[in-house]
Amino acid sequence: MKIDQVYSEKITINPLKKPIDLVCNLPGSKSITNRALVIAALNSGNRKTHLSGILRSEDTEIMVDCLEKLGFILSVNWKECTAFVSSPKAPGIIPSSNANLFTGNSGTTMRFLTAMVGLGNGTYKLDGIKRMQERPINDLLKALNELNINSSSENNNGCPPVIIKTSGWSGGYARINSEMSSQFISGILMAAPFAKGETRITLEGKIVSQSYIEITLNMLKDWGINTEKISDREYLIQGNQTGNRFDYQIEPDASAASYFYAAAAISGGTVTTPGLGTKSLQGDIKFAQALQLMGAKIIQNDNSTTVTGSELHGIDIDMNDISDTVMTLGVVACFAKGTTKISNIGHIRHKETDRISALANELRKIGAMVEEFPDSIIIHPSSLHGAEIETYNDHRIAMSFSIAGLKIPGITICNPSCVAKTYPVFFDDLAKAT
Repeated sequence: MKIDQVYSEKITINPLKKPIDLVCNLPGSKSITNRALVIAALNSGNRKTHLSGILRSEDTEIMVDCLEKLGFILSVNWKECTAFVSSPKAPGIIPSSNANLFTGNSGTTMRFLTAMVGLGNGTYKLDGIKRMQERPINDLLKALNELNINSSSENNNGCPPVIIKTSGWSGGYARINSEMSSQFISGILMAAPFAKGETRITLEGKIVSQSYIEITLNMLKDWGINTEKISDREYLIQGNQTGNRFDYQIEPDASAASYFYAAAAISGGTVTTPGLGTKSLQGDIKFAQALQLMGAKIIQNDNSTTVTGSELHGIDIDMNDISDTVMTLGVVACFAKGTTKISNIGHIRHKETDRISALANELRKIGAMVEEFPDSIIIHPSSLHGAEIETYNDHRIAMSFSIAGLKIPGITICNPSCVAKTYPVFFDDLAKAT
């Protein structure tokens, strides 16, 4: 990790002295940045693609490093949040025939590039930190093997390290289990248009995080790359495509916005996020609507969202589609009247940590009564108090529980530097609100 911002081993959050009142200019979306880097690399050829509004974070730096190891040419100005991306080869060709790629704990990098290097001609190894080596990827490997791309788990356990041996992607038909991660599907969707022939994929099982698949489809469309949705579970992608876009603006991060929306909700204050509104590509903008169901007031237009806190009440909500914001809502639920149930989220047990168990453990530490189930969690508000929060090296646990500290004295976040994964200056931005 090259991020300059480093926090102390622990940070104690300062409670708000008055309701938050903030116009929050957020960094670029991590999900969109890493997708844009992949699409630009595959599509550009020797013509440079200009990306603006890119996020500097651990995950995006890892993606840049891996793409450079694959032979793509990237000129990145992190201070200006811009990048120019090109290739010494024609569009759709992986310049390097062999590469060892270290993806850290970046799920998007691991999953997107596992699919992407199937377009290459050679052998590619993708590995990561210990937690990444525990995160299942076998469903993606099975789909790639159905497409005649030799794909295997080095330790034969369905997890990274991954070995891809390929002589190219000719097209074909594959089934893919969609119950574990939408990133498997997005990886195939971004690579398939550059294959030599037509690719058809069928999704099997419950589809998780559909909104992230929609981000991928909408970005490909923005680039002029066609995907045909035959049904809710089947896609047809023509090969040998080249997009017509060489300039792309990345919108602010809606997942990051959730923390500040939550701060407004629990404090009775107001937060506005320019650049995130009803036209956002990101499904996590729907988190504002979840807060509205709890009693907060929201105002949205095409390019802006404002959340104002009010008296909150518990809700019963399916958060499968916006699961990165589960921890944030779990914290908000502690300040509501009545019980909150968050359901259909079993897949988040396979994220940076087991997020259901981690959320339950840390909520109990601050005094909440919690019931944990395989794919849901029930939160009963109770008398709350300060505690030292273990973050499990998970950026979203760190940021979510920091919001509790805006109302509860004595909330201390361990390993706060883990936020570098997606939002390195989070605690600096949060301090501006207090």
